[in-house]
Amino acid sequence: MLTMGGILSHFGFEPNVKTKLVRHQDQRFDVARLYRAGQFEAYQSLQSRPVFEGAERLVSFLGRPGTTALFVGVYEVRGVEGRGDFDLPKGFIFPEMGAHNCFRYDLRRDPKYAELEGRMVIDWGAGTRSWVQHYKDGAKKVIEVLPEGYVHEWPGFDEVVLKHHELVKIVKHRDAHREWHRMLASVAGVYLILDNHTGDQYVGSAYGADGLLGRWRNYADTVHGGNKQLKELAKKRPHLEDDLQFAVLQTLPVTLTKAEVIAHEGRHKTRLGSRAHGLNSN
Repeated sequence: MLTMGGILSHFGFEPNVKTKLVRHQDQRFDVARLYRAGQFEAYQSLQSRPVFEGAERLVSFLGRPGTTALFVGVYEVRGVEGRGDFDLPKGFIFPEMGAHNCFRYDLRRDPKYAELEGRMVIDWGAGTRSWVQHYKDGAKKVIEVLPEGYVHEWPGFDEVVLKHHELVKIVKHRDAHREWHRMLASVAGVYLILDNHTGDQYVGSAYGADGLLGRWRNYADTVHGGNKQLKELAKKRPHLEDDLQFAVLQTLPVTLTKAEVIAHEGRHKTRLGSRAHGLNSN
């Protein structure tokens, strides 16, 4: 059986250091979103109770469905301040979280484990309410080690629903998503971008040699994909990408002309009302 400690030991993990395991899953705030935005460490450092007391090191995870957890890093515990009132970082996604009457831990991420971050999935066990636990060698079973940048298997065109950060990974990590690349490049089509924050919709189309893959690669690179209204929205909302969701409305042969594909796009705009009540300007 593969264990968490067994895999971490290959990267220099010493079992005799006083260690706590942490599985972050907060009903109030989207911790995975904080992680993607680079604000997870600030979130983890602020605690309402001295939960990391006695630990010299943390092994941190994000809670996933069921009892699983995704490894996100090993942190040295260098000290603690509190109780006190602290400032959240500028631009913190959830300012309502506050940092009052709490403890602030000085945590330093260990770069030795970077290769495993976002890839090692363990079974936390039945006690998911015990989100902070003392480390016991061999106690946590490793379910899988995901390929670098892996999102999930190709689901078929009708089931494609991707958040922007997932699209970026699929585009960037071809080896982990060969079927995604093959299928998306094989068709032209009409797609939908949903702004989950407002409910507004943008209908677009893809044509040419690389089909949907080529068009969606632009969104992965720029967020706005060159669309005028999405550009304006991105200026107003620095973290717009966290709210965007991509889906396929219709697949079409790549042999269709640009005009033919755009005609299909126009029909979807009319059906969905995305000109009058969405993000399409024409």
